[in-house]
Amino acid sequence: MNEIWILGATGRTGRAIAARLAASATPVLVGRDRARLAALADTFPGPARVVPAGSVDEAAARLRDAAPPVVVNTIGPFTSTMPAVVAALPPGTHYVDLANELPAVAGLLDRHDDAVAGRHCLVTGGGYGVLGTESVVRRLCADRPTPARVRVDAVPMVRNEPGRLGPALAASIVDGLAAGGLRYERGRLVRTRLGNDPARLTLPDGTTARTAGVPTGELVAAQRASGAPAVVAASSMAPSGTAARAVLPAVTALLSRPSIGGFAKRRLARVQVADRPPARPFTWAHARAWWSDGSSREGWLRAGDAMAFTVATAATLAERLAAGAGRPGAYTPAALFGPDLAVTAGAEFLLDPARTAD
Repeated sequence: MNEIWILGATGRTGRAIAARLAASATPVLVGRDRARLAALADTFPGPARVVPAGSVDEAAARLRDAAPPVVVNTIGPFTSTMPAVVAALPPGTHYVDLANELPAVAGLLDRHDDAVAGRHCLVTGGGYGVLGTESVVRRLCADRPTPARVRVDAVPMVRNEPGRLGPALAASIVDGLAAGGLRYERGRLVRTRLGNDPARLTLPDGTTARTAGVPTGELVAAQRASGAPAVVAASSMAPSGTAARAVLPAVTALLSRPSIGGFAKRRLARVQVADRPPARPFTWAHARAWWSDGSSREGWLRAGDAMAFTVATAATLAERLAAGAGRPGAYTPAALFGPDLAVTAGAEFLLDPARTAD
């Protein structure tokens, strides 16, 4: 059976992943709107199936009955959707998601032993958000002792798709702000202020970007990839200005209240995203590692649109798992297939250029 299920198939990433997979497999389009699913299926030159499901729980029940080889979950927030989908996987069915929320990435990786017992290959962070920075870390740390500390910075370029922000992305944003900051110290996750560890990076193309600490799934992936006891993850999407960082503790406290957080999610979901040019020509992922002997290494990954990189990553993962190239357990993308997966998805590495960040 050559079917690959795509949950949330009519969303932006779901549509693009399904279109890419249609050349090598039979995409099974899962979503709430039968008419939209059928219209999408009609755009493919080959066969495609439609599975309407009014909720994640209903999609999980359909998945359990069908037992496909691979399912790709594009429905966020993944902290909410991943547990239901993974719990429904029949023995031998494999799973890919696009998560970059720290609780979702860490939660799936904690299922490694259960995945081995169920003959599942579970891959989380199947996109730019995790693969970009973790692959640079793995390149920097290859054949080297465990570094003393590591920092990763995500600097994405995404071409906007006009329309509403939507409830899934709104929930991910609000939940991320409400969670506050985290970093690794002495091998343990510790609380810190959201937006700590600001930096001004000079990118290899000569442009600049400001980043600040944010507790994404990249933090967990970088620590696992390096083994470093001290790890910071930062992003250009995080508020990095002095004034913004000053008010973040109050914002975190407010959004952590269920009533205020719920209201913020509903309002944010209705925000209209404008069609405007991207802020920079490339997507970048940056990592720097320091060793106890005083040496350090720095590297970059360069890609085009971060969404296109995510689509290529998720589709490649699904194709490889469908072909039997995975192994039972729970993994981030580069932990399973190595950092060269990023090259397959359209990126290139620039390792150890002139030092540009401190």
